[in-house]
Amino acid sequence: MSKTGYFQYSMRTAVHCAPGSIIRLPNLFAGMGAKRILLLSDAGLKQVGIVDQIVSVFENMSSGNMPKLVGVYPEVTPDAGCNAVNAALAYAREVSADAILAVGGGSVLDAAKGVKYGLHHSLTDFREVVSGGLRMESWPKAQPITIPHIAVPTTAGTGAEVSAAAVFLDEETGIKCNLAVPFIEADMAVLDANLTIGLPDFLTASTGMDALTHALEGVASPGANHFSDAHSILAAQLIEKTLPKAVANGKDVDARNDMMQASTLAINGFVASLKAIPVHNCAHAFGSLYHVPHGDANAVLLPIVMEALPEFYLPNAKRLANALNMDTNGSDEALLSGVIERIKSFQQEIGCATDFKRWGAKVEDMEKIVMAIASDPAALFFPIPIDRIQKIAIKAAG
Repeated sequence: MSKTGYFQYSMRTAVHCAPGSIIRLPNLFAGMGAKRILLLSDAGLKQVGIVDQIVSVFENMSSGNMPKLVGVYPEVTPDAGCNAVNAALAYAREVSADAILAVGGGSVLDAAKGVKYGLHHSLTDFREVVSGGLRMESWPKAQPITIPHIAVPTTAGTGAEVSAAAVFLDEETGIKCNLAVPFIEADMAVLDANLTIGLPDFLTASTGMDALTHALEGVASPGANHFSDAHSILAAQLIEKTLPKAVANGKDVDARNDMMQASTLAINGFVASLKAIPVHNCAHAFGSLYHVPHGDANAVLLPIVMEALPEFYLPNAKRLANALNMDTNGSDEALLSGVIERIKSFQQEIGCATDFKRWGAKVEDMEKIVMAIASDPAALFFPIPIDRIQKIAIKAAG
């Protein structure tokens, strides 16, 4: 863990957490001065009634002085496509929205950040901003965005409700593009575990593994610090104890509530220690090539990448074991081996994906896989040697 190097810690989003807490949304927006709110979501959440549930909260609390939902856009696509962001941008202007409510998983929450950024900068084509694959800004160039913005996650995995970064798919090039800009994150996050009760076990497992990957990459990062550890280690310990309960009984509200908190903690630790992220590097590449959902990509790759890059993980073997509630006695080599085996057994316990067969990954695509991993923006932090990429790809393809 870094002890003397420079690091920056920021957590700007105010978190409101309790089952049933969506009832607070109108008053929270009123407190921020919002008048005309745009609700962003996706077709699946519209179909299962969650979008209508949110709408009813505003209808039941409507009065002359309360903010109003002036538009509902439930058409955000998986991977937060640039076309969907552009369409939502146009719709936001059409209804004269002055505030954003994002309800959904990572794609919806990221798309909302794109809409917010686009409105702030008067963009008509969001693709122009991220077409190079990575757009990063920092303060003071990046100025506060005064558009009231609340995020309501419906999965416990991405942590996108509190992160100042987002990933988008450029449909024209097939590239996953990254936007990392202060103030694009939500002003407030409302963690309501009741919204996750209907989540199927396989999605509970994959999104939970996404959160665990954030936590463990935070622990293993060369940029880890005491602030990031406070989030990363506790998040991983909580996930190790709680995710199997949430998968086994989807109506366990306490387990769901714990997982939502763990997901938010995990992304904070991940961002606060952000440097080398080899698992995410590979996950981005497989996601782009085979349209593997990000949670499934991380679920498959976590033990595979750790096994392929022992020299990267060995210095943090004891810390990783501690993060997984394991005994920390023994050599680093033995502890790392035990950590990898624990993750593999955890995969079996929760029933998540362990390879990419169902998405059509194959070793015959090795050249494309190597290129995708080597050219992903995350490779700038830690370039994975080609022979290790090949080893990872062979195992991941199954």
